[in-house]
Formats: sequence, C-alpha cells, structure tokens
Amino acid sequence: MLAVTNGTIYTMTKGVIRKGTLLIEDGRIAQIGKNVAVPEGAEIYNARGKVVMPGLVDAHCHTGIFPDGVGWTESDGNEMTDPVTPHLRALDAIHPEDMAFRDLREAGITTINTGPGSANLIGGQFVCLKTRKASTVEEMVLMAPSGMKMALGENPKRTYGERKTLPSTRMGNAAQLRSVLQSARNYLERLSRHKEKHDAFVGKLVDWESKPFPERGERPEPPDPFDRDIKMEALIPVLEGKLRAMIHSHRADDIMTAIRISEEFGLRFSIEHATEGYKIADILAAKNIPCVVGPIFYSRMKYELRELTPRNPGILSRAGVKVAIQTDEMSAVKYLRINAALAVQQGMKEEEALKAITIYPAEIIGVAERIGSLEKGKDADLIVLSGHPLDYRSVPELVLIEGERVYEG
Repeated sequence: MLAVTNGTIYTMTKGVIRKGTLLIEDGRIAQIGKNVAVPEGAEIYNARGKVVMPGLVDAHCHTGIFPDGVGWTESDGNEMTDPVTPHLRALDAIHPEDMAFRDLREAGITTINTGPGSANLIGGQFVCLKTRKASTVEEMVLMAPSGMKMALGENPKRTYGERKTLPSTRMGNAAQLRSVLQSARNYLERLSRHKEKHDAFVGKLVDWESKPFPERGERPEPPDPFDRDIKMEALIPVLEGKLRAMIHSHRADDIMTAIRISEEFGLRFSIEHATEGYKIADILAAKNIPCVVGPIFYSRMKYELRELTPRNPGILSRAGVKVAIQTDEMSAVKYLRINAALAVQQGMKEEEALKAITIYPAEIIGVAERIGSLEKGKDADLIVLSGHPLDYRSVPELVLIEGERVYEG
C-alpha cells in the first residue's frame, strides 16, 4: 500500500482537500480524505506543500499514430485513398514505443484519446490509452474503440477535391456523409431481417430435430447467406448510439452541419475543435453538445482558422457547454496544462479549466468510472505537482498510473 500524505488534493468532483491523505492499493484508490489513518507498514510519500491531482486526460490527440521524431515517413494517421474508412482502427497503427509517450508521462498526461487525422469524411476509430510504458498496445488500452472520427470543412474537400472526386465542396462533404450513414442504416435493417430469418430457421430446426424420425418431414432450409460489409458493420455502433461520433468542425457553419446531420440520424456526438463555437455557444449549450476544444496554441494556418481565439473555451464554458481542452498533437500533448492556463488567462474559470483536462474529457470519452477524478475505487492515476496546476513553473514530481510509478522527478 502507498499513502500520499499532507498534500493539497484536487479531487475534481468533491472539491479541494487541504492536508489530505490518499491510500492506494492494488492500483486503485482505497481511501481519500482529510483524516485518513495510514495503515502500519504502508509506504509513505509526503506531499507537504505540493498539489495532488488526477492524471491529465487529452480527449483528442494523435500520439502514437503520427510518431514523434521520425518525420512523415512513418505517419499512419490518414488513409487518403478513400474518403470513407470507418473500418480503420487506430489500435492497429499505434507504436507503443513512440518516444512521445515518455514525454507525456513526464508531464503527467496519464490518458489520451488518439486516432486518425481529418483528411477523410470518416477517418476511422479512435482508441483511449493509458500512457504507461509497454511493449504492446494491448497493455495500454483503456477503451477501444473510443470514438468514430468524422470531419467536415476544409480538410476532406481539399484532399479529394484536388483529385476531382467527391467530396470537393462543403455540399459534397454533407451529402456524402448523409449517403454513407443512410447506407449503414439500410444495411442494419437488412442485417436485422436476416437475423430474424436465421432465428426463425433455428427454431424450426430445433422443433424438427425434436420430432421422431418418421414425423420429421423435410429438413428446414436455412436463409440465404448474408454478405457482410466491414465498413457498414463499423458504423452500426455509431447509428445505435453506442459509439460517439467525433466530428471535426472549425467554422460555425460546419458545426451547424454536424449538428444537423447528427440529429437526422440520431447520433451521439461531440464537436472536435469547435474553433468558432463561441459564435453559437447558446445553441451548443441548449442542445447539450460537448465540445473538445483546441488546440489553443495554434496559428491561423488555414482559412477556417482565421477567427480562432483563446477566449473560446471560456465563452463556451460560461454558456453552459461541457468543454474538454485538447491539444490535437503528438508530443506537444505535454503542454496540455499550459493550454488550460491560457484558457483561464482568457476568461475561463479556473475550476472549469482543470476539469477540462481531467474529469470532463473522461466523461466525454466514456471512461469516467475509471479515471478523471480522485475518488475511492477509481484507478490510482495521479500526479504530484510542485505548485499550483496552472502555474507554468509547477512541475510533476511524481506520476502514477494505476498505482505504478511511471515518473519521479
């Protein structure tokens, strides 16, 4: 058992505990509070004068799939041969020995949601990983798949417009996305009918086999085989609301298109980037649409970013939108805390900014029962910081993932 004592504990869900104690056993938080007795024989880490908080969570990045330090030759993030690739899995491209994972551990980033880029209308399936040192990606997986990446705006229309193929306009983006989702809906209906026929056949077969041989008659005939389509199969959980659609949208009009299409098909979705979300914050709040906002440190490198502002997270948050702050990066995910600090400088409430890099991304991804806050029974993913979490001078002195020391400064 490990006891982290005397720290200022930012729980994220139950306030701040001054001079608190946190007990860790078997990778989980066994006890947390102000007057927690430390069992005899427990290892003690004295966090006096330091801050203890949950491990940080980046809800949208590309670590491990766009490897750090090797250039674009080893980039596996965009399969730019088809605008619709829902069957692609980030899990199959993650390089667990990517040096960026070391940087993330040292920065206190204990969980990331990583996956394909935005060249395609539907880019494929994200995966949620713990950043622990591992030989295989399977050792890192917290949730797979953790979202279906979709993209509107400049990227897909530029990628395929240069080839004179669909989509080459925003109209084409929306039309093809609708077409694919409708095809998946039709496929699901055909699959459901086939399953009904198959179940009926099985019932008849059981009844036929239960009869004495002279009374059986002809053996029931099975239904025709069903041709499975791996692309359509990948979209079924999205249509059923079991898998979140992560819709890359910068401009306000693209965000509205994402909302329009998602409501037409009953999708569970989030807006990724939401660069101009501040223009329609009231709509996003009224519809209870979570936004994974960022990166905040970014240049206006393309036209749809021309009205980017670091005030965006604060405006959205004050309007009542659940905001997670993301980096959209590989190694620079390590600056997630600095992104949150800038959001506070530009008007976001401190408590909301801290939640935007811990519990809110965990909730949006769908893993909050395990991570994102310091509570009894949750994974012991935490960092001990030398000072306030949003002070750029504060550094991680201890980082734990499921109770294991993955970094000690």
